Amino acid sequence: MALVMDAAALTDFLEREFPEVSGEFTILRVGVDSITVQLNTGARHLRPGGTVSGPSMFGLADVAMYLAVLAQIGPVALAVTTNCSIDFMRKPAAGVPVVAEARVLKLGRTLAVGDVLLRSGEAGPIVARASLTYAIPPKKDGVK
Repeated sequence: MALVMDAAALTDFLEREFPEVSGEFTILRVGVDSITVQLNTGARHLRPGGTVSGPSMFGLADVAMYLAVLAQIGPVALAVTTNCSIDFMRKPAAGVPVVAEARVLKLGRTLAVGDVLLRSGEAGPIVARASLTYAIPPKKDGVK
């Protein structure tokens, strides 16, 4: 399947539709069935002990998969997470961005299934793994 949205289009969409997370994420790469997204970590993402919190890592995994799906289907704001399972495997390094590598494993008319690996830095160790399913709303009269 061909890409419908590139990094610039996805970034514009995120800023327009979800201004509350503007600046939280940086899209590093977009491929045909994958995307790499960085969480721009700050003090609000940390938990005691100086590590990135679980909810912040969950949010990164969810956003990365959402963007991977949108890269293939276009700007469908109402596509939603229907399932997510995440395994936290090790503590991310302090002061290092968390980077998600999301892959779309199956893209159907109504559901998309994928997985996400979260790393401490781009080449660092895997700190979490997630499996997600997204519901894609039906198109109505050409409206997305």
